[in-house]
Amino acid sequence: MKEGKKRGAERTQIATRNEEWSDERLKAYLELLPPAGMPRDYAILLKAYRGMTAELFARFIPFFVEAGNNINAELSDGSTFLDHVSQHRKSTEYAAVLKQAGAKTGTIDSM
Repeated sequence: MKEGKKRGAERTQIATRNEEWSDERLKAYLELLPPAGMPRDYAILLKAYRGMTAELFARFIPFFVEAGNNINAELSDGSTFLDHVSQHRKSTEYAAVLKQAGAKTGTIDSM
């Protein structure tokens, strides 16, 4: 028997709070493969941004940089990950972490 599509609160995953994230778990993000057409370093940052709290993201970024990844990876339009994050009103902590690590805005103006 097939269930109908879940809607609203029925489809949301229960939030996990106070979960322990080891350094190894954070570093596992460095092994992610990008979708077609997206730079690998940009894809890693995007996945980390979407999956981590600001505190975890702040712990992750030094691993990202130490691994030789490009904090200023650009999309084909010249935008950087900092440009992307800066568009979100609740992302100031993430943007501050990126800037502290040397992130810059891209060659195009942020939207």
